[in-house]
Amino acid sequence: MKVFAFLVVFALFVGGLLLMGYAFDAGPGWDYLLFGGGLAAIAVALGVPFHLLEKFD
Repeated sequence: MKVFAFLVVFALFVGGLLLMGYAFDAGPGWDYLLFGGGLAAIAVALGVPFHLLEKFD
């Protein structure tokens, strides 16, 4: 179970980094949305192990 959670969280983290990186190439109006989405994905990826996984241990 922890391996699956790690893979999901890792995919969220890397996806968030990609979203933040591609935000600079996006058109007007999409740059803020992509950067904010990447920031939210990274926040979720860091929050899940600290807050949710310790409860299911």
